[in-house]
Amino acid sequence: MSVFATRIGYADALEIVRRVAVEHRLPTELVAVRRADGRILAQDVVASIDLPPFDNSRMDGFALRHYDLAVEGETHLRLVAEQFAGIALDLVLQPGECARITTGAPLPAGADTVVIKEDASEHDGRVSVPPGVRAGAHLGHAGEDVRTGEVVLNAGSPLSPARASLAAALGIAELEVAQRPTVAVFTTGDELVEPGLPLLPGQIYNSNRELLMGLLRAEGLEPVAWPTLPDDPARMESVLRDAATAFDVVLTCGGVSAGEKDHVPLLLERHGQVHFWKVRMKPGMPVLLGGLDRALFLGLPGNPVSVLATFLALGRPLLDALQGRSEVRARRFARLTTHWDKSNERFEFLRGRLQHGDDGVLGVAPNPADASHRLRAATDSDALVLLEEGRRAYPVGSVVEVIAY
Repeated sequence: MSVFATRIGYADALEIVRRVAVEHRLPTELVAVRRADGRILAQDVVASIDLPPFDNSRMDGFALRHYDLAVEGETHLRLVAEQFAGIALDLVLQPGECARITTGAPLPAGADTVVIKEDASEHDGRVSVPPGVRAGAHLGHAGEDVRTGEVVLNAGSPLSPARASLAAALGIAELEVAQRPTVAVFTTGDELVEPGLPLLPGQIYNSNRELLMGLLRAEGLEPVAWPTLPDDPARMESVLRDAATAFDVVLTCGGVSAGEKDHVPLLLERHGQVHFWKVRMKPGMPVLLGGLDRALFLGLPGNPVSVLATFLALGRPLLDALQGRSEVRARRFARLTTHWDKSNERFEFLRGRLQHGDDGVLGVAPNPADASHRLRAATDSDALVLLEEGRRAYPVGSVVEVIAY
């Protein structure tokens, strides 16, 4: 396709991102469950045991037979054994007997109720139990949480600490997960200077590298930052083609507009593929998705707010789909706390600050500094406000989707 194709809508761009990423789905690997947090499951997890695996006590106290308890007045039972959490002692309670038991300990045979320690009294080997104890009190039953053969975790789900803990509770030591994508990060432009060095007239400090590296690390990745690329097409081609042979994803900042020194689109058109270039979105209209050698290329504009918006809107879905994530990220909605007039036709990612009202309803206050170079506005905000294509007014209280960052 020509890199001069018509701009596409954001929804179409997102669909292309996901389709292309699925075609480049990463292979799987086994990882220890203790190191699986944040990884994407590559296959369903099926329970091979019940949880709990045995009937157990939920409290410290005394295990007994409810049939032995008097309807009125105290019941006095013989304390015949102790069962602590750990190895089951194969205890069997006879009529009139009880056993000391701790939380999580297996229930002795014959017992069907636990009276908690604070509700009973012990003296000279006998336990006094008050009336009114409910049958089956304080018991955990085998399989009440998970049954053998049940699918407990689905392929495509991210492994939260709770999910990894569930796998460990089932005795699973390793999980099959998608490999994490390797990502190369490039910033481009003769005007960029590394923080800490003196600025000459016309130069600016390179802030986009730190922004992108932080966003990628927040996704659990270990990106590699390359030196800043000069606005030299031969040098840019040599370095980017080298990176394309070694990384799954190449992210570039700058060099994707239509200026005389924007070389990335033409490079990909000549030597690779361009899946789309220019999206009807604000900020970030010149964003590009392409491919070269083994790598997918996501070319982001150079303005810092555009980098933030395009990464969250398209870069994160790209990384998700490469790893086979099928569980949709939770969508959040908020009510606008101020009126906003949308004056452009493009899909807009407005900066805003989330607020919780006294009524518990989530609100968002748009930041009036909406230009794509206004990095301070992005730092004063904590969310992107998604506004659909088309000019329209958004009155106070309008419900909008937000992406927290």
